[in-house]
Amino acid sequence: MHHFLARADFPAMLETLAAAGFTCIGPQVRQGSIVFDQLHEVAQLPQGWQDEQQPGSYRLHQTGSPYWFDWANGASAIKPYTFAPQESLWKAVRDESGRLHFKTILPKPQKTAILGVRACDLAALAIQDQHFLHGTYPDPYYQQRRENLLLIGVNCTHAAATCFCVSTGDGPDILDGYDLLLSETAEGFVLQTGSEQGQQIADQLPLAQATQEQLLTAQERMQPARQQQRSLPDKPPLYDKLQHTHWQEVGARCLACGNCTSVCPTCFCHQEVEHPALDGTGSTHERLWNSCFDPNHSYIHGGAVRRSHADYYRQWLTHKLAGWHEQFGRSGCTGCGRCITWCPVGIDLTEEVGSLTT
Repeated sequence: MHHFLARADFPAMLETLAAAGFTCIGPQVRQGSIVFDQLHEVAQLPQGWQDEQQPGSYRLHQTGSPYWFDWANGASAIKPYTFAPQESLWKAVRDESGRLHFKTILPKPQKTAILGVRACDLAALAIQDQHFLHGTYPDPYYQQRRENLLLIGVNCTHAAATCFCVSTGDGPDILDGYDLLLSETAEGFVLQTGSEQGQQIADQLPLAQATQEQLLTAQERMQPARQQQRSLPDKPPLYDKLQHTHWQEVGARCLACGNCTSVCPTCFCHQEVEHPALDGTGSTHERLWNSCFDPNHSYIHGGAVRRSHADYYRQWLTHKLAGWHEQFGRSGCTGCGRCITWCPVGIDLTEEVGSLTT
C-alpha cells in the first residue's frame, strides 16, 4: 500500500526515529556541497538546493523550490557508515610474563537511520554486503554496523550530467533494499515500507492513504532523472584491450590521487597497519581505506606489479567493469557518476570506455 506523509508532518519522522533510539544521518549543505551528517531537525535539509555536475566540477545553486531532495548525490552516502575509513581490528598485549595475547576490538555502533539514500547507493550496498557478509568468512566489523542500519530511500527527481544509473540498471527508481521509501512532491511524500522495521516506524507516523493523483505526480517527477543521463555499455570487452594505446593517454592525465576510489560506493580496497606502543607493551592493528592507485597496492617481494598511472587506471577500470562480473555476477559500477565529478582533472569513465572499445 502507498501512504502519504504531508510535508508539514515530516518532523514526526525525525521524532519517531529518535524515540526508537536511532541516530539520524541525512543530507545537508556544508562548504558548498551536499554531505551526509547527523540530522537533528528538518531545517538542516537542503531545501531548494540543486547541483550542477560536470567532469571535475561540482556546484550548488538555490532554486527557491520547496523540495528537500531535488539533487543528485554528493561525494558520499552509505559507505562510510558500514565500511569504516579507519578502524582498529585487534590489539596485541604483552602480559607480565612476556606472553602475547590478542584481543579483538569489535565496534559498538549506535542504531543509525540514513535518510535520503538513492538507488545507486542501495545497489552498491548490495555489492558490499556480498563481499563483506555473504562469503565464507563474514566480516564482523562491517556486520555490526550493517545490522544497526535503517535505510530511508528517496527516489531521484534530478539527474546530474554525470549520472548513468539507467545504463547499469540500478536507478533512478528504487526497487528494493530499503526499510522506508519516499517519493517527494510539493505537498509531501508518497511513502512505502520495505521491511518489518520500516513498518514499525511508519505505524507511528500521521499517514493517509495516497491518492491516485499523488501517485501520478510522484511518478511524473521522476521522469527527468530517467531521461537526463549519459550511457555506459554493459560489460565492455576491456580485457581484450589491455594493450590499447589509450591507456597511456589517460594515464598521462591521471594524478593517481585515489579520489575515484574514495568516492566510489562499491570500492573496498584497504590496507592494514600496526601501531606499536612506544613502551613495547602492545600493538594495535588497524584497517584503513586504500586504493589500487596507491603504488604499494600491488607491491610484492621485489617490487610493485603496477608501476605507472596508466597501469593503475587500467587495473581499476578493467576490474570494476569486467572482472566484477566474474566475482559478483554483475558490474562493479552502479552509475552514480561520482568518479567523473570528483576527478580533479575531469577523467570521464564513460568516455574512456568509448575510446577503448571503438
